[in-house]
Amino acid sequence: MKNPFTSFSVKLIIILSLAFAIHLFALSSKSLPLYDNKIVLSYVVNALLAILIFGFLFKMKDKYKEQLGFLFLGGSVLKFIVFFIVFYPFYKADGTISKLEFAAFFVPYIL
Repeated sequence: MKNPFTSFSVKLIIILSLAFAIHLFALSSKSLPLYDNKIVLSYVVNALLAILIFGFLFKMKDKYKEQLGFLFLGGSVLKFIVFFIVFYPFYKADGTISKLEFAAFFVPYIL
């Protein structure tokens, strides 16, 4: 795989798939519900956003070499905006965000 975009995408999907399996194993070992808290959507959305942001940064790397760090931060802001639009209302529906809800979103976000 010589194409950096393809290489990044494949590696990201493998890493997130392994993290997802470990996450489900951890939930299962504690007898917690496996697919609550929009965990699947969280992993998928984070993977898609990471791939899109990387693709955008890769495409802009020559034209905006000096601003690439700011563009990266903009990608992080985009991920937080998606969190507040898609996940936050669901997580906050009962008035609190539990540790399980927090982990369901932020584990794939960090990776």
